[in-house]
Formats: sequence, structure tokens, C-alpha cells
Amino acid sequence: MPVKKKRKASGVSAAVAEDGGLKKCKISSYCRPQPPARLISGEEVFSRKKCLAWFYEYAGPDEVVGPEGMEKFCEDIGVEPENIIMLVLAWKLEAESMGFFTKEEWLKGMTSLQCDCTEKLQNKFDFLRSQLNDISSFKNIYRYAFDFARDKDQRSLDIDTAKSMLALLLGRTWPLFSVFYQYLEQSKYRVMNKDQWYNVLEFSRTVHADLSNYDEDGACKYNVINFHENKILKIRRYALSSIDENNSLKTS
Repeated sequence: MPVKKKRKASGVSAAVAEDGGLKKCKISSYCRPQPPARLISGEEVFSRKKCLAWFYEYAGPDEVVGPEGMEKFCEDIGVEPENIIMLVLAWKLEAESMGFFTKEEWLKGMTSLQCDCTEKLQNKFDFLRSQLNDISSFKNIYRYAFDFARDKDQRSLDIDTAKSMLALLLGRTWPLFSVFYQYLEQSKYRVMNKDQWYNVLEFSRTVHADLSNYDEDGACKYNVINFHENKILKIRRYALSSIDENNSLKTS
């Protein structure tokens, strides 16, 4: 979860670098090297008082964990701000704004996780990652990410933020992601609305990598950035050429 410098800053700030002709986002699942988390005994029950004291290690005078506190928090738990674990944690805390945790969000979410210190949260990392493998939970996280990442005075996501968040959520699991990312790079669109955001996930889950089962007559069902026929043909060519290239590499 990238740290914002101020509340009205744009959503995810993801650096991209050239790699094989595609721009790939900096966002990843990388964690800083860290010593093994201390084992927590069953006798160490959750303490609201301890959890609140933990919150104030990072909160400012306005009782909100802001950009500086968030950076220190990520450093202490050994996770990069761009790590998807931070998005899942924000979802668990029901955080409203990217880069900020309020006291109410912290207490409610950490109570749910039964975490009142760094070690306990580190011991929850595997659980947080597992939420991404559960179809229902992932769908909820994906939908949550739209409102979490958008500027609150806007109804849509700016396209750069949308691309970064899609890379974070779908980049490692959707075979057509690189093709779709190229399409977004070349498109004229500057924003993505909520319906389009939801339909990208539906598209990624239901349409085959070779687009063989794509129903052009039912294109309005997906409404994925207005996939007109010529765009579908273009992305189909990209997909088929990518598949042919991969097959040739496997047989060479």
C-alpha cells in the first residue's frame, strides 16, 4: 500500500520500468528480510490497551497513522508499502483512505485479527496471503481496492492508478494481463469507472487466454473499457502471438 504524502494525492504511486517491451509496475509481493517472528503463546491474549499503545507508536497528534507513521509501521513489520499484504491488511481494517489508518479502523481491524503487537501481526502474514486464494475473499478485496485507491472527490480511478492496482491484483494470475495492460497503455482512456473495474475481474475469470469463448455479441456484458470489435481483434492477435511465441520457446 503506497504511502501518500497528503490525502488528496493520487492513488497508487507505482514506478514502471521497461522489461521485454512491457511496462511492469514496481508493486510486488516482496518483503524485506526479517528475523523470524517470535512465537506467541496461547496465554498472551489480545489486549485492547496494548493495541492502542501500539497504534500511538505510529499515530500523529490527530490520532491518525499518516504517511510518516505508515512508513515506520511498514519498516517495523518488514513489508514494503507496495506489498499486497498491505492492501489485504487495509481491507481487514476497513481503511477508507490509502496511506492512512484511523484509531477506530486500527482498533476494529486489529481486534478482529487479535493483533496487539508487531510479532502477532507478522504471524498473521500467511493468513492474510491466504485471503487472496479464496475466491470470495479475493472478489471482496478486489472490489474494496477501487474505492480505497480512488481520490475521494472523484467517482472513477485515474487510469495510471487503475493499471497499478490491476497489476497488483491480477498481474501474477491472469494469463492475459500483459496483453490487457498493453491495451490500456495504447488506449485513449484516462479513467476507469466502477462498473468497468468490476467487469475486468469478470472478464479475467471467464474468458479463455486465446479468447476463443469471447462472445462479441455479448460484449456489453463485460463493458471492459468499451471493447469494440476492432479492439477485440487487436487484443486477440496479441494473445495468439504471445501463445505461439511461448509454445515455440517450449519446443525449442
